[in-house]
Amino acid sequence: MNSIILLIIAAVAFMVGYRVYGKKVEHIWQINPQRTPPSKSRYDGHDYIPASNWVVLFGHHFASIAGAGPIIGPAIAVCYWGWGPTALWIILGSIFIGGIHDFGALIISVREDGKSIADISEDAISRRAKLIFSIFTWLALILVIAVFAYLGANTFVTQPEIVLPSFGIIPIAILVGLALYKLKGNSILITVLALMGVAALIFYGSKIPIVIFNTQAAWIIVLLFYSFIASVLPVNLLLQPRDYLSSFLLVFGIILGVVGVVISHPPLHGEPFLANKTSLGWLWPMMFITVACGANSGFHSLVSSGTTSKQLANEKHAKGIGYGGMIMEGFLAIIVVICVVGGLNSLELKQHIIAKTSPVNLFGVGFGNLTAPFLGRWGMFAALTILNIFILTTLDTATRITRYITEELFGIKNRFMATGLCVLMAGILALGRDTAHNPLWQKIWPAFGASNQLVAALALLVITSWLLSKNRPTLYTLLPALFMLITSLSALVWQMTSYIHKGEYLLIIISLILFASALVMTYEVIMKFKKSLNLRRF
Repeated sequence: MNSIILLIIAAVAFMVGYRVYGKKVEHIWQINPQRTPPSKSRYDGHDYIPASNWVVLFGHHFASIAGAGPIIGPAIAVCYWGWGPTALWIILGSIFIGGIHDFGALIISVREDGKSIADISEDAISRRAKLIFSIFTWLALILVIAVFAYLGANTFVTQPEIVLPSFGIIPIAILVGLALYKLKGNSILITVLALMGVAALIFYGSKIPIVIFNTQAAWIIVLLFYSFIASVLPVNLLLQPRDYLSSFLLVFGIILGVVGVVISHPPLHGEPFLANKTSLGWLWPMMFITVACGANSGFHSLVSSGTTSKQLANEKHAKGIGYGGMIMEGFLAIIVVICVVGGLNSLELKQHIIAKTSPVNLFGVGFGNLTAPFLGRWGMFAALTILNIFILTTLDTATRITRYITEELFGIKNRFMATGLCVLMAGILALGRDTAHNPLWQKIWPAFGASNQLVAALALLVITSWLLSKNRPTLYTLLPALFMLITSLSALVWQMTSYIHKGEYLLIIISLILFASALVMTYEVIMKFKKSLNLRRF
């Protein structure tokens, strides 16, 4: 198959899905533009601030949910299971599961005064459900912060050319925030000038490598300190405008990828379907937890109900931001699939797989080859620079969301103390070493894929329970919830058998805890359903 055909199929499917299924989803929640959102009713000038316009908030949301996820997962999946099932899961998952998952988490948070999805589970299900879900997500987010701090630090050590654009965007973002909210400047002019500045940073970054620290540990500390500052500052001063600008880079990257496909129009060199069982496991359930961002990811529900819901200025924008953001990410994941199996010929792809090339570099090489006719050597550098900026986006957004959950779970109302606890725990994982001198986070990271999708399943259960309490249709969220729950639990079982054979006792314990927690949460949901159905009979 030619890459253009796959691109057209995906684009048409996403557009139809957004227009038809997205409209149905919007109807279920009975969107009311006249309802006052928490960004206005609970305005505090720090976390609850209505975005200056929906495009700015879309940029923040899209940048936050995307990160490096829709690149890493699809790049791995096409190498192990083929581009056919990977592309199919991305398209169908985004439309029928990921979109309603993200939108649902956003809108119920808006209806519940900006509470996180974990906090909402108390009223929607039970106190026990909230405790399990909150601890579950809190630990997962601490791990995410540690891992992305580690990966970002590693990039700065190995590629000092990326330092300037990665950190240079911060003062530009602050100026954009001040210009939009304090000076009430023209948003189009401000955006154009800011993007020109970011482009200049990327250009000069390749010519001026900055070597401030030679050790990864020092960069980890710098990134954690940055995350702390980003979490405690008003959201419209740094986090929102930085993510807004970053989203333009990602959209620009998508456009370049589309242009590259149109100009190069290579055939899809990789096999459409590889072995059903590989070293990573069976196609089902393992591919469905490998490709999370780009199809459906539990992390998205934390962003939707964390930062985005507190900035939504009007409910009528929820579909475009929540459902539309997921559709856009799905399209990005399709571009990644094409870059890997279209940007590399069969021999190159095989050589990279044998050499165990990282999925990030695999995407970078493919993207560089596709865009070489009009970007030359700049293609791969631009792709890796944009990707690293998004690693920082995931890092600062995850830190802020973890601070919210910390405040809800532990009752710590001081944002400095709450953020400090999050950063300290993540620092221990990122900087700590085991007896073999390997990073501590590497010991537990293998369980993250299943746990992330388990968060998605639990979030969908909370959304379903919330809809049930409001006498709204639940089938559209219940079926995806059951699919993700069965898939995640099956993946945990498969992983546990592998851990037992390898003697990975820590991972066995973690997997058992995750499995048991999910079962308890499911039991609580069943009891909630029973109670609601019994009440309806009377």
